[in-house]
Amino acid sequence: MTPNSTNKNLIMGAQVTEHGSRNLSIVMFPWLAYGHISPFLNVAKKLADRGFLIYLCSTPINLKSTIKKIPEKYAASIQLIELHLPELPELPPHYHTTNGLPPHLNHTLKKALKMSKPNFSKILENLKPDLVIYDIMQQWAERVANEHNIPAVRLLTFGAAVLSYFFNLVKKPGVEFPFPDIYLSKIEQVKLGEMMAKSAKDQEPDDDDQTADGTTQIALMCTSRIIEAKYIDFLSELSNWKVVPVGPPVQDLITNDADDMELVEWLGTKDENSTVFVSFGSEYFLSKEDMEEVAFGLELSKVNFIWVARFPKGEEQNLEDALPKGFLERIGERGRVLDKFAPQLRILNHTSTGGFISHCGWNSVMESIHFGVPIIAMPMHLDQPMNARLIVELGVAVEIVRDDDGKIHRGEIVETIKNVITEKTGENLRAKMRDINKNLNCIRGEEMDAAAQELIQFCKISTN
Repeated sequence: MTPNSTNKNLIMGAQVTEHGSRNLSIVMFPWLAYGHISPFLNVAKKLADRGFLIYLCSTPINLKSTIKKIPEKYAASIQLIELHLPELPELPPHYHTTNGLPPHLNHTLKKALKMSKPNFSKILENLKPDLVIYDIMQQWAERVANEHNIPAVRLLTFGAAVLSYFFNLVKKPGVEFPFPDIYLSKIEQVKLGEMMAKSAKDQEPDDDDQTADGTTQIALMCTSRIIEAKYIDFLSELSNWKVVPVGPPVQDLITNDADDMELVEWLGTKDENSTVFVSFGSEYFLSKEDMEEVAFGLELSKVNFIWVARFPKGEEQNLEDALPKGFLERIGERGRVLDKFAPQLRILNHTSTGGFISHCGWNSVMESIHFGVPIIAMPMHLDQPMNARLIVELGVAVEIVRDDDGKIHRGEIVETIKNVITEKTGENLRAKMRDINKNLNCIRGEEMDAAAQELIQFCKISTN
């Protein structure tokens, strides 16, 4: 829905409470990646439940896949707003998302989003929201909002451990991170250095510093004090932000998709906690070498498994060609290998699922904790290694240890899987998850209620 086609009468009606007072309207503006849009949508639903009117703003290609994730009960309280990026020859509309975007176009996408500032400004002018909640990936959104005298706050889709580690690195160079459980191996440090150097090189003169204090007093964060209290406090200290947790980013479980039935029925034939789910997210892909090691690790472990083995767009392969010769025949009914989307939440929620081999993206980590499935951590890059160390510290994961060159080996995979699926380790991890979930359930509503009150107060102060 575009701003011009929005039914303003309906929206204004939705803003009036039973007490006659007007509810706050919020434009939410995530980065163009599913891993960011998903937690933004999760928070949008929680705010809508508390009487806020939400405009979720993204590109048409992203909204097309988002709309089916919005239940009917939010039809009036969550409006989808299309943001059109300028047309660049190398970036057609189907590339206005990170999903399937060739890596060499990442910088171009970020540049195109920034070039859409006039369009974003027009959206704010038309909608006149009370608040903008934006992604740290586009700091410029705060400046555009302020030009319209609209207050703005960040929503951080990462955990506090990784962000405080990064802030410590930037703001206190040479000073050791005070929490030794969160660390990077030598090769991970090299990769982070290369990534930061590339990011600095791609920086444009008027780009905002993502670690700058800015004018924002509040930063919402997709986490909970139950999981990350000391890291939230340390991040607040380093950043001078008031970091407000809104709870872990876990989407609603949808169980009526007929396309998933065959897989769910197959899973139902397996014993409780006997099956490992293997998935590395929608935007991370194994090298041929890693794929081979994972395949042999699963085969030699003798456990049941569902493996989502995806390939970058344009580089799709036949599974039989990509996997070791004879692999699919040898594993038979013990495993399922998919080269397409899998219903992750349904799989994690199934009693037969006893472990999750994950890249440790923040959303996947939080979903696994929510459904009580022990994590077998196999991080790749960005925030994933630090997320992996955090969940090991929490006692809900074990990590597949890479060698000094950053390579994984089938023997390590076999041993780790067996420890979680067939040994006492899995029971211990599940018990710890039950404790964390019990505490999360006690505080979940309270944290979001507190966050909603912070936003209301922030808007009052900003408009006075």
